[in-house]
Amino acid sequence: MSGHETITIPVSGMTCAACQARVQRALAKAPGVESASVNLMTNTATVDYDDTVTTPETLVGQIRATGYGAELPAEDRTAIENQLALDDEREREFATLRARALFAFVVGGLSMFAPLLFGVPMMAVAGSAPASWWVLLLATVVVMGWAGRDFYVMAWTAARHGSANMNTLVAVGTGAAFLFSVVATIAPGALVRAGVMPQIYYEAVTLIIAFVLAGRALEARAKRQTSRAIRKLIDLQPARARIIRDGQEVEVEVRAVRPGDTVVVRPGERIAIDGEVVSGESAVDESMLTGESMPVTKRTGDRVFGGTVNRTGAFHARATTLGEGSALARIVRLMREAQASRAPIQNLADRVSAVFVPTVMAIALATLVVWVLVGGRAHLGQAIAAAVSVLIIACPCAMGLAVPTAVMVATGKGAELGLLIKGGEALERAGHVDTVVLDKTGTVTTGRPVVTDVVPAPGVDQRMLIAIAASAERMSEHPIAQAIVARAAEAGVVAPTVNGFASATGRGVRAVIDGDAVVVGSERLAKESGIDVRVVDEASRRLFAEGKTVVFVSRREVLLGVIAVADAIRQSSPEAVRRMRDAGIDVVMLTGDNADTAASIARQAGIQNVQANLLPEAKTGEVARRQNAGKVVAMVGDGINDAPALAQADVGIAMGTGTDIAIEAGDMTLMRADLGGVADAIALSKRTMQTMRENLFWAFIYNVIGIPLAAGVLYPRFGLLLNPVLASAAMALSSVSVVTNSLRLRGWKP
Repeated sequence: MSGHETITIPVSGMTCAACQARVQRALAKAPGVESASVNLMTNTATVDYDDTVTTPETLVGQIRATGYGAELPAEDRTAIENQLALDDEREREFATLRARALFAFVVGGLSMFAPLLFGVPMMAVAGSAPASWWVLLLATVVVMGWAGRDFYVMAWTAARHGSANMNTLVAVGTGAAFLFSVVATIAPGALVRAGVMPQIYYEAVTLIIAFVLAGRALEARAKRQTSRAIRKLIDLQPARARIIRDGQEVEVEVRAVRPGDTVVVRPGERIAIDGEVVSGESAVDESMLTGESMPVTKRTGDRVFGGTVNRTGAFHARATTLGEGSALARIVRLMREAQASRAPIQNLADRVSAVFVPTVMAIALATLVVWVLVGGRAHLGQAIAAAVSVLIIACPCAMGLAVPTAVMVATGKGAELGLLIKGGEALERAGHVDTVVLDKTGTVTTGRPVVTDVVPAPGVDQRMLIAIAASAERMSEHPIAQAIVARAAEAGVVAPTVNGFASATGRGVRAVIDGDAVVVGSERLAKESGIDVRVVDEASRRLFAEGKTVVFVSRREVLLGVIAVADAIRQSSPEAVRRMRDAGIDVVMLTGDNADTAASIARQAGIQNVQANLLPEAKTGEVARRQNAGKVVAMVGDGINDAPALAQADVGIAMGTGTDIAIEAGDMTLMRADLGGVADAIALSKRTMQTMRENLFWAFIYNVIGIPLAAGVLYPRFGLLLNPVLASAAMALSSVSVVTNSLRLRGWKP
């Protein structure tokens, strides 16, 4: 029996798009692998595989066979611990690269200005090399052996495995310039006799290494910035919590809290755990989870989440979900998985990268040959310089960073807005959405009944009407009864004592209040009780037409008035629908509710296309029908019955207030109950896709322009030849510019 599994494997040694493409091809061809996604930014490989055919150990071996390092992920670490370890690794990487780059710059700078400072000639005189050349040779060996060591080790490893990558280009380029300089230093006379001018390029070798290292250091620094959103979330988790043990309040580390422990939360503190309020009341700022700035009132029985801020009162909460199962850890895990995923547009860069390095090496060789054939052996030094420039300027770093940097920043930005995006593919598809299908209950509406209208009969006080209804309904657990009781509490109405209570199933309740018979329920129940309802006939007909549930309230067989209850529309829904329609998106509402109620909600939300009385399979069919008509459909829902349609849609967007099944079926999750998040998601996707296209354009156009310039196409007419040092600086700048362009997404606003 086939078993589908997914594993994310840390990969070391990848430095460019060619590395990424090689590892991915190797994994994709491995037996039992269903799909593989290799990410240069996170240095990970996410593999979907059949565990009856292959094992994680085999997959690790497959990666190592390509010449790159791989280890099985630590099973005992949570997503938060994994992210902290990655951040520490990036910090060490940045520090190391910065130190090596600074050393190489110092040596390279001294080498470059040696002729001015010490009178060092850059060409041999009378067939012998000056003593200072030997000093420069020694300094260059130190730079290559320490600061640039990884280039040569990784290039050799790639060569042993029959591949080439960015390190190959740097190693071959600097190696060729170094070897020519060594020959010019050791045997300048032999070069003179062969008709070749003895020249040294030690400063070029050291500065090329310096610029490439500087580029990598800036990339490492930028990688830290792309995961800033995750780190901000992690930093919200308190390290310690106060709990009640044996009747005493004690402070312990969060990891020592156990399910069932009672946690004390004071005003102004961050809540340490996920739990349930058992006593007390407070307003809690949940913006770190939902993006919603307004605090949420928490009472007994309400859920609270670790990392959120308690604003006003104090309360006790019973710890429920801890560690990897906490809301904060789940969000971190989802964001890590999303940032390690691939967007389909990345395939373009991968296809180019697969043949890029061999092509560049062929161009460099051709450049060398043409220069020698046209200019003769006297121009061998210039020929080598041109070939080295081609190798260096063409390093495919920018192509490998163009897409994953944008995905990482966009998913982090989404989290800040209360939007969890599960991967680059969903992020890209959302930008093409032209139809949004909305469920009604819990999506367009709040998903819980509330009192919308209170209409007293002539001469009846409205507060008295609410008080009588709430008293009778207090004994009922029906959602409509709870809505009426909640309205009385909000209005500060004191409900009289109930002496007798009886439920009329499906119709309402009968009660005795202060010795008077009270009936609260449907129109049918009122008429059966001999009550004349004509006094509110006009109002009740209007409320029925609006799709609301109308509750008739009477005392001593006299109608006191009616109370309308409905699943109220979310305040943000009309504005969200307007934003989507203004963006040219067709908005559709599908619901299993009756036509009158659906039409009323649709009118309030500004939705013109609505279909009612639909079973779950019918919703799925409606999504599929639109897809078959060529539409790109996003489905938004919150319930179990929405899960099939969410899975069917091109982009499934689940409300975070909904069921776990709906959230699992969706490609994105709205952490706050606001349809504006759907409009935000589509707008963010479009902006991210624009950034990706800009990155890829500049990465490609840079090489299209840079390689011919480095080869010397302008030399015959203008006498211009790109110095290898400038080529290395331009190469580093191209990678940094791509990352910087992606980081601009952090400032994007809906």
